[in-house]
Amino acid sequence: MHSITVEPCTFALFGALGDLALRKLFPALYQLDGAQLLHEDTRIIALAREPGSEQQHLAFIATELRRYVGDKDLDEAVVERFLARLTYLHVDFLKADDYLALAELAGSSQQVIAYFATPAAVYGAICENLAKVGLSENTRVVLEKPIGSDLESSRKVNDAVAQFFPENRTYRIDHYLGKETVQNLIALRFANSLFETQWNQNYISHVEITVAEKVGIEGRWGYFDKAGQLRDMIQNHLLQLLCLIAMDPPADLSADSIRDEKVKVLKALAPISPEGLTTQVVRGQYIAGHSEGKAVPGYLEEPNSNTQSDTETFVALRADIRNWRWAGVPFYLRTGKRMPQKLSQIVIHFKEPSHYIFAPEQRLQISNKLIIRLQPDEGISLRVMTKEQGLDKGMQLRSGPLQLNFSDTWRSARIPDAYERLLLEVMNGNQNLFVRKDEIEAAWTWCDQLIAGWKKSGDAPKPYAAGSWGPMSSIALITRDGRSWYGDI
Repeated sequence: MHSITVEPCTFALFGALGDLALRKLFPALYQLDGAQLLHEDTRIIALAREPGSEQQHLAFIATELRRYVGDKDLDEAVVERFLARLTYLHVDFLKADDYLALAELAGSSQQVIAYFATPAAVYGAICENLAKVGLSENTRVVLEKPIGSDLESSRKVNDAVAQFFPENRTYRIDHYLGKETVQNLIALRFANSLFETQWNQNYISHVEITVAEKVGIEGRWGYFDKAGQLRDMIQNHLLQLLCLIAMDPPADLSADSIRDEKVKVLKALAPISPEGLTTQVVRGQYIAGHSEGKAVPGYLEEPNSNTQSDTETFVALRADIRNWRWAGVPFYLRTGKRMPQKLSQIVIHFKEPSHYIFAPEQRLQISNKLIIRLQPDEGISLRVMTKEQGLDKGMQLRSGPLQLNFSDTWRSARIPDAYERLLLEVMNGNQNLFVRKDEIEAAWTWCDQLIAGWKKSGDAPKPYAAGSWGPMSSIALITRDGRSWYGDI
């Protein structure tokens, strides 16, 4: 068993009856409780706009908790202990008087964690009302993405929060940064001279980052159609992964040292010209097709859809970083819905040896690859060239993996969900897995030029069948450079 590593706190969860809270946040808090990582005096206050009795809402939360935790990880003793921590408050987020009950429950001695699982439009109002009832001095606020829909709107949200909470008490969540494999990127790069000495344009040919989803919209049409895949995935998740792959070594492991280096990468991203929009960027929208052997509708056929929508559900692009380390090394980013499989992975392609001595017909095999799998089956695989076994094989080469699969290697250890790690870090006051304001602004600055270019050109997203790897032009995007997407079938 772990010992308690955090001080007691009052965890105030705004939007407690929403999908994110029920599906991810309550289960993550339950797992922390089960691992004895919550202080015995830590309390959880569920705040939501829905009226009704506290007993009714707590019973609903309990039912959903059991549903999302699942039988395998469910311990009724932990469930009872966890539910005993919970209080439900009916709150209109825009009315300061409704926060008085929260202030009374929180008191003045405990650290308060205010988690905003709400639309970003109310972040400022929640912060203002927390301040009005005296809950600004001893409170850390956690902001869920998306923060704005462009640079201007993100600044409005962040500025509204900053009126009441300084940067050192503001935690912007990107749940990808809580994944074990993503955290391992820093250890993999900077604790192993094998990689760090070759982590530059002299030895790396190109880098792929793919985040593919099998699902479609799943009832999120209202949000997604205003956002699209670029805002929903590229601006945060994929650019954060790119930063961790491309950043220079930080001075130390402090939050600001790491985030300083990530900002440098974002500012070094080369803008994509209007001409580059046709050769470096592909946007697509899925049409009817098949997923897991079943027919599925196209994006414009989803329930409550706008049949004239030109919102993209797929983006592939080539990004270039203008600095000495990555000059001439393209980063290919790809993300989409209704893909053949759920997959998040980074593939580092190393250059071929400069002097080749083996049979010419085998030359296409000569490329070491470091494959970092974020989901499913988190792990790291290094593909290396070895000789085929057998007296009749001569010097015939084969590509094989040196592999670390987290779930296989540590069979007895449960891999924590990303939110568990992130919530624990908030409680510990550690910000290095969270996104700083200038990171958000630098990412939006780069993405805004793409959005503006699409709007000006008026080009519609290219169709692709559900269950495929996207429009054919996304294949052309990478084959134009003499390469191909790794692992596509």
